[in-house]
Amino acid sequence: MARTDGTPAWGAGDLLRGALSLARDNLRLIVLLVCTIVFLALLGEVLEGEILRLDAMAYELFVERLRSDALTPVVQGVTSLASVVVLAVMAAVIAALAPGKAPGWCVSVNLVCVVALNALLKAIVQRPRPEGFRLVAESGYSFPSGHSMVAMAFFGLLIWMIWRYHRRDAMRVVWCSFFGLVIVAVGLSRIYLGVHYASDVLAGFCVSLAWLALYTKVVAPLFLTMDAPRDGAPETGPRTGVEP
Repeated sequence: MARTDGTPAWGAGDLLRGALSLARDNLRLIVLLVCTIVFLALLGEVLEGEILRLDAMAYELFVERLRSDALTPVVQGVTSLASVVVLAVMAAVIAALAPGKAPGWCVSVNLVCVVALNALLKAIVQRPRPEGFRLVAESGYSFPSGHSMVAMAFFGLLIWMIWRYHRRDAMRVVWCSFFGLVIVAVGLSRIYLGVHYASDVLAGFCVSLAWLALYTKVVAPLFLTMDAPRDGAPETGPRTGVEP
């Protein structure tokens, strides 16, 4: 529809489509900014030495209400999905089976960098772990959660790789949903087991999401050289470069 002077009239639908297009084109920047803001807000509260309302609510739900003898072994199994041994085995499997140029190196470099970043942040913040209700023994500082950071970074990268390089079928959605649930479950398991506050987990997720926004833009394309398949088309094999 056009105005009387010949210029197009913008309706609510056009504005919405334009906003969605702008958000899609700048998704990494949006993720980076939002996660940075949330992390800094949490960090400010933690440095004041107070227990956040979020932490108190999570303690009431996961520790006081949900804990049970039957559920605890299941949660311990879930938390082990972000252990060094499990992720090392998965990285080796990816290196052996995934197509493309050096996918094993891609996930390994990502994992090593995130572990180092977590150690640095914990050394700077030095927040003590929760006391009095741990179900497993853990050492070191609490903020941000290492398991949450590692789970988001490792499985989040797998989600990005699958979504970008797997052919567009139902299994792509299934695998991405599965790994997304694993990330959330690992984070919640740390609260349930009493080794982290909810703010530790949320901060860990934010740091790794911000990291992935940069890693998948700058570093991952150096390791992966597959063509992203078109709608309904099979993967086509190697090529000389990857658009981030």
